[in-house]
Amino acid sequence: MPEIILKHVTKRFGKFVAVDDLNLTIESNAFITLLGPSGCGKTTTLRMIAGLETPTEGMISIDGKVVFDADKGINLPPNKRDVGFLFQNYALWPHMTVYQNIAFGLENLKWDKKRIDARVKELLAMLRIEQFEKRYPSELSGGQQQRVAIARTLAPGPKVLFMDEPLSNLDAKLRMEMRTELKRLHRDTDSTFVYVTHDQLEAMTLSTRVCIMQNGLLQQYAPPLEMYNNPANLFVADFMGNPTMNFIDGTAEVNGATAQLTFGSLHGAFTAKEPISLTGKDVVVGIRPEYIRISDEGARHANVYSTLPAGMETTVKLDVEGTMLTAVVFGDVDYPVDCPVKFDFSKTAILFDKATGKNIACGTLELK
Repeated sequence: MPEIILKHVTKRFGKFVAVDDLNLTIESNAFITLLGPSGCGKTTTLRMIAGLETPTEGMISIDGKVVFDADKGINLPPNKRDVGFLFQNYALWPHMTVYQNIAFGLENLKWDKKRIDARVKELLAMLRIEQFEKRYPSELSGGQQQRVAIARTLAPGPKVLFMDEPLSNLDAKLRMEMRTELKRLHRDTDSTFVYVTHDQLEAMTLSTRVCIMQNGLLQQYAPPLEMYNNPANLFVADFMGNPTMNFIDGTAEVNGATAQLTFGSLHGAFTAKEPISLTGKDVVVGIRPEYIRISDEGARHANVYSTLPAGMETTVKLDVEGTMLTAVVFGDVDYPVDCPVKFDFSKTAILFDKATGKNIACGTLELK
């Protein structure tokens, strides 16, 4: 399976820069998610790799073959790049059966009927839609149509499969089921998947690596759990995780790998593994909600501002002398609004430089 390399890729629409000097290596057989808010450049990046959009500058290669080079004037069309594209709109032919929709592209490629039949039957079985082969798209549910669209895209055996928010039209339960199917499909096909979404949960659960973008700029490119536990900056930390990380403005007195922190109404000693480099005294302390523990043994006092029970877990907003914190309590637990509780930190925290927004240290935090 191919490796995809982007070098100094830029896309401008007039004066607007949609993608700015992007360097990216997508490894063979990876499941890469391009993640970010609307307008960040993720779909434009996907379309440039697929050949549906022409970069302004840079070079793109797929499987060692240069498919675009602005300096050399190389720009291969999509049908020469050996890629498949799955759109948000499934775009199935309404007058064709499931079988005919899957076979349509193979007929255009002049495959013989026996080979087409074998390939269609293989895909029907792989995606578990054999019983629908004689039905029309209007007779299928959204999830079934999605599987037909995937089968049609996989039919010619593309080296790379591009997907642009393919699950956004499905309800929450069906999206979860299709995530499971896509992850298994990635293993079964041994293909390279490049997936666009603004849903960080999809990125976390599906990807081998996540490429998170903001305003056309790459913010971080890493495995999802690494990005969650060690975000490059405040934007990544805020975007990855639901409920989002707690951010508390504060000041720090740094001494080597330790810092004395004053943040909100709290004070603490922060210890990192390496010396802390800070441009000034202003910092942002980042603490994940699951690292705030509510218990009768807690050393700190707070009042419950609100709760969001969801069965398996409850999201609790705490008012700590005017500082708002979000905690997650696992299990079917609920608290009355304004009731007093005790809490503590399970030490893990991240220190961000407020001036630059960059992650300057991951470490342990002891409250005083």
